[in-house]
Amino acid sequence: MTEHDTREQEHQEHTARREEAPTEAGEHASQHPAPQEDGADVSTGIESAAVPEAAIPELVIISGMSGAGRSTAAKCLEDLGWFVVDNLPPALIPTMVELGARSQGNVARIAVVVDVRGRRFFDNLRESLADLAAKHVTRRIVFLESSDEALVRRFESVRRPHPLQGDGRIVDGIAAERELLRELRGDADLVIDTSSLNVHELRAKMDAQFAGEEEPELRATVMSFGFKYGLPVDADLVVDMRFLPNPHWVPELRPYTGLNEEVSNYVFNQPGAKEFLDRYAELLQLIAAGYRREGKRYVTVAVGCTGGKHRSVATSEKLAARLASQGVETVVVHRDMGRE
Repeated sequence: MTEHDTREQEHQEHTARREEAPTEAGEHASQHPAPQEDGADVSTGIESAAVPEAAIPELVIISGMSGAGRSTAAKCLEDLGWFVVDNLPPALIPTMVELGARSQGNVARIAVVVDVRGRRFFDNLRESLADLAAKHVTRRIVFLESSDEALVRRFESVRRPHPLQGDGRIVDGIAAERELLRELRGDADLVIDTSSLNVHELRAKMDAQFAGEEEPELRATVMSFGFKYGLPVDADLVVDMRFLPNPHWVPELRPYTGLNEEVSNYVFNQPGAKEFLDRYAELLQLIAAGYRREGKRYVTVAVGCTGGKHRSVATSEKLAARLASQGVETVVVHRDMGRE
């Protein structure tokens, strides 16, 4: 065989292999078919598995007139343990509910604030509500109402325009919003007129509807601090423990903190220390009841001594234990311990 014949045979074999390639590729593709669209996400390949109906979270939709107290109502539900989303486009509400259903019970109650700030999406609300009904989602609509006079007064007091007034007056924006929300108001499960309500009275109404038989929880932060480093800016109540002898001047106690048992015993063996703790714990019970009635859910008790290392730390630990025994959810923070 000549050299020319050899090259010709190699060329024919190479051409034959190229012609067989598409057939091999086709056989490979047939063994791994493309994802189908029924019940699957083509872009991710994740199947949309059915969610048990028992896992579907409870849903509250908060809407109503601008200035009528939507933010206060939402904050109240948040304090009651609801997962709150402000100004969510209505088209995303079913998605939010589905994500909550997949949270394995971590998001059992969802509150969504819908208002005219999302007016581009507002037309989708009706479709979203129909979708929720088809999925057997338990939902309630809370509509916050108020008189024109009250709304005008509130907008003027904060010197802000109404979201829909444009180049017109505040009353023009209010009228436009009423027309836009008329149908939703008719579908509301709960309408609250806030014309003559203050913030605390509105919170009381929301508590009555959504807190159930349980009394709303009070959460407390007990914070030790050193006066020489300044008062905590977020303190609601301040306790001064500098009336007790300072363990700093006891050489064997100086290196330790109020977390040490010997330091704590030294502090509370001083005259008046235990009596003070008992009386102040009783006083906090009285204050806590008043906070609950006024809708206040969080309180910070700042306990101070000179350096925030011994007396304030020991007292904070004891006081926090007393509050916890009274059913108050309590967190202890030692702001200045270790700072010296």
